[in-house]
Amino acid sequence: MGGFNSFVKLFMPKDRVFYSLFEDVAANLVEMAQVLNELVNTNDLSLRKDKVHLIERLEHKNDDYTHRIFVELGQNFITPFDREDIHYLAATLDDVADYIHGSAKRIDLYKVYELNDSIRKLVELIGLGVAELHKAIPELRDMKNMRNITDACVKINSLENHADDIYDMAIADLFSTETNAAELIKMREIYQALEIATDKCEDCANVIETIIIKYA
Repeated sequence: MGGFNSFVKLFMPKDRVFYSLFEDVAANLVEMAQVLNELVNTNDLSLRKDKVHLIERLEHKNDDYTHRIFVELGQNFITPFDREDIHYLAATLDDVADYIHGSAKRIDLYKVYELNDSIRKLVELIGLGVAELHKAIPELRDMKNMRNITDACVKINSLENHADDIYDMAIADLFSTETNAAELIKMREIYQALEIATDKCEDCANVIETIIIKYA
């Protein structure tokens, strides 16, 4: 199927390839968030290891898509929207992937066996955020359903606010209950990576809003 898709892409108007690549990235992020959710909901360490490896592979796949977007930007004189918006959207989507991967890697490297509800909740919010990006990005093709795009962006903003609250409470709780300095640092780093992933989703939503304001 992959070969046929590449064949079809050869005959696409050159500016259409951006939509297709952004949709690939969005679908890949949904998969990464799903795997991260599976990872934080199991205590089976070998299963967790498998999930970390899978997230790593998906993150590499994301790097490939991002690289292709940048290559297309370099080669195409015609782009569907401003070059810097394409560049920034690709970079921020890639950041979401990096922080999902970073969270998984830290949970694995730091051998954190007991994962708490704050971690699971932050992971759930990342999943909801990327699902909204996955709804909004295909709408950029024709911009007929502006409402769908703005609704998704508004939801992402409120998810990010919710994530901030959970992060603040988790950190406060950590400092009041954790007496082991090493454990405290490990947990704080995991919380930070998860919270930054939700921030990056919001950055993506902001770029998408910038694009639709210019073209609406």
